[in-house]
Amino acid sequence: MPHTWLHDTGRTEYVNITDAEPLEAFQFSCRLEWIIPALAHVIKIAPDLPRDHIIVMNMCGRGDKGIFAVAKHP
Repeated sequence: MPHTWLHDTGRTEYVNITDAEPLEAFQFSCRLEWIIPALAHVIKIAPDLPRDHIIVMNMCGRGDKGIFAVAKHP
């Protein structure tokens, strides 16, 4: 499915996040799941959603490019 179709039909939402949010998400997911994260926005919105709300998050890529950027931050 093309991203434009998903957006046009209201099935997805594209958002902006700060540079710090992916780093926080990376640390969070590594502590819990040992995975490279793509969940900064999920962490932001999840507390305000109903407990039975289903969130689908796409995690694409291996993360090997981003790991060097993360390594530079404490």
